[in-house]
Amino acid sequence: MACASLRAAVPKVASAYRPDLGASMKTPARGLVTLQRRSEFLRVRNGLRWSTSTFVLEAKSRDGWVSPTLVASELSRFGFTVTKKLGSAVHRNRIKRRLRSALQITAPQFARPGFDYVIIAREAAETYAFDGLVANFVTAFEKAHSKRPQVSSRNRTSKLLNSSQT
Repeated sequence: MACASLRAAVPKVASAYRPDLGASMKTPARGLVTLQRRSEFLRVRNGLRWSTSTFVLEAKSRDGWVSPTLVASELSRFGFTVTKKLGSAVHRNRIKRRLRSALQITAPQFARPGFDYVIIAREAAETYAFDGLVANFVTAFEKAHSKRPQVSSRNRTSKLLNSSQT
């Protein structure tokens, strides 16, 4: 008798067991919305850029650009790049965790809505004082959104070539 009631409670359709990945994939438990695709990372490369001793912050507005993985256009999105040059997976993950944690503190106040950001880690991020990481993020956000941001050399070269040809 108990077996019959148990079978009735279990759904017979396999799709009932699929978790709803829509919200969890886009907004992780850490509270940051992340970039998902390579094309999103590459698009940010041509934006504003600011370097510190612990990371490089790249930023680009999403004006009119629609991403297939975008949750809401008013949110800031973040991507992390930690290359294998920085060490084993243990070291790379530690760097990523430290940067993500510092970013969670500063992003609500300093990140602009509608912008995508990519944080490229440097080796010093693993051992740098945490207060220093937070201060570096504050400085990087302020400088990247200032009137005269540091433009990547890729943009500078293409602008020079375009102006000389016209």
